[in-house]
Amino acid sequence: MDGGEQLVEIRVLPGIDRIEPEIWDACAAPEAVAGGLALSPFTTHRFLNALEQSGSAVAAEGWAAQHLVASVEDRVVGVMPLYLKGHSQGEYVFDHSWAHAWERAGGDYYPKLQSAVPFTPATGPRLLADPEAEISAESVRIALLQGAVRLTEQNDLSSLHITFCTDEEWELGGRIGLLQRTDQQFHWRNHGYADFEAFLAALASRKRKQIRKERHQAVATGVEILPLTGDAIEPQHWDAFWTFYQDTGARKWGHPYLTRAFFDLIHRTMRDDILLIMCRREDHWIAGALNFIGRETLYGRYWGCREDHAFLHFECCYYQAIDYAIAHGLSRVEAGAQGPHKLARGYEPVTTRSLHWLPDPGFRRAVGDYLERERASVDYENRAMLKMMPFRKEG
Repeated sequence: MDGGEQLVEIRVLPGIDRIEPEIWDACAAPEAVAGGLALSPFTTHRFLNALEQSGSAVAAEGWAAQHLVASVEDRVVGVMPLYLKGHSQGEYVFDHSWAHAWERAGGDYYPKLQSAVPFTPATGPRLLADPEAEISAESVRIALLQGAVRLTEQNDLSSLHITFCTDEEWELGGRIGLLQRTDQQFHWRNHGYADFEAFLAALASRKRKQIRKERHQAVATGVEILPLTGDAIEPQHWDAFWTFYQDTGARKWGHPYLTRAFFDLIHRTMRDDILLIMCRREDHWIAGALNFIGRETLYGRYWGCREDHAFLHFECCYYQAIDYAIAHGLSRVEAGAQGPHKLARGYEPVTTRSLHWLPDPGFRRAVGDYLERERASVDYENRAMLKMMPFRKEG
């Protein structure tokens, strides 16, 4: 495949274990090759491998790996996490109405191709290029996009989806004909706050008082909160957190997406990339929140509890995350999908992006018309919500 400068060969891997971690990470996390945190922990080899080796994201669960590898003269220059999906679960960019429309028209929507990090609604690069390669990163990304489109068409699949991609990837995909979609999340941004009190000082008085009240009530029943990372995380913590996660997964999705083995694997390979907020009362673990630490961002992922305490969820998932981000100089906190209630707690509306390719021209045209209106709606709602932010009005 012609990447614009040199001939780029694209091949498909049926598992992340078919490529050496250092080769994958030279593309996925080049900033961390010499040590330290990755910008996105979720596209690293160790995270994707934990999903596959634990049986969480495998063919039997509707996630059959089809990862793309781009090479020039036998040197890997780019990679792309990619899955053959048998359903639309665990994606957080909803296309169920597209599936129903295609199936009513007599087509088979599944399987489809999905470039994503399974069960992880966090924006990050999907077209991963090695910056040390003697070919431009844009050429590598174009070759990966073209390879994914060709794989879709050659296998007579209904669609290709690249979700939670970066702004640059979104623009590039749009230029070569993929459909562009937007959605909304809420992220907290660190505007150089010295501490949590400095953040509160930037809020309107009523909101500031409300957050102080919530933080006080969260621990008023004798709850002790322990932020843990690295070697401070012990097997007992994962045993407790697993029970919390199971309860939340059963209520939200019918059954948990992740297996127990996943948590053991990330403990072995990623515990320095993890912030585990654990809550204890009367010597019993009662709640927990799992976060992943990026070089610039704290990513909130899972929460669960076995006792209900007023505002404990807000304390663990939002305020403790803000505390950690400020103390460690992180620029933002991404607290996952959904949640307009985060607005009152200083989390700003942001636009998330995805790309889609539908080979059938009629289907593509209909979805494209819908996405044009949806983008306008998302933009309007984000601009309206920005006016509702709880920060003090200057002047």
